[in-house]
Amino acid sequence: MKAIIKRILSPILQKASAVYLKKRRKYSYNNITVWVEPTVFPPFITISTKLLLDFIDTLSLKDKTVLELGCGCGIISILAAQKGAVVTATDINDVALSALHQNAKDNLVSMAILQSDLFEKLQGKTFDYIIMNPPYYPKSPTSIAENAWFCGENFEYFERLFQQLPAYLNATNTTYMILSEDCELEKIKAIALQNDIAFDLILEKKVALESNFIFELKKL
Repeated sequence: MKAIIKRILSPILQKASAVYLKKRRKYSYNNITVWVEPTVFPPFITISTKLLLDFIDTLSLKDKTVLELGCGCGIISILAAQKGAVVTATDINDVALSALHQNAKDNLVSMAILQSDLFEKLQGKTFDYIIMNPPYYPKSPTSIAENAWFCGENFEYFERLFQQLPAYLNATNTTYMILSEDCELEKIKAIALQNDIAFDLILEKKVALESNFIFELKKL
């Protein structure tokens, strides 16, 4: 029954967010407030961003290099910067990146902000932490906004991500990804395993009908 309810709710949430985000909206966490522009992933529609923010807030990040891969509105990057990290925030959506320049300025932090499709513009760089809240619904995106939700009918996003990620994993850095039970978790794990990447469960949190999981990704 729960699975049926979620199948009904997920497309409704996506459509609702598209309607709600026809104009820019504010989103706040503690003392951080950001503008979320149309076409940018709406952190107020799902619980994943809030859970990831709560988790990141527990980390000691002073002077650590942090990459947020697929930053959206950038509130996670802003939190990391507030905690003293040297932050790089990337996304493929130029609208998100343009807004992040202003959001960072409004919250009195600085960071490197790059347009990059996954690790395309990051070759040769290393990071102490990599943080991801990826799209995971198996459907081909047809717009820049849908890239925030859909990973491709055959999980092409994860195929490309896990082919590239091993070059950025080592024994001294840490990579976190948040996923929901509302995704095909075993399929995603299998793609990672094909690329010699293992998932270690760090945190599980259930809110309403849905459990979310924060994993640490490690090279085998």
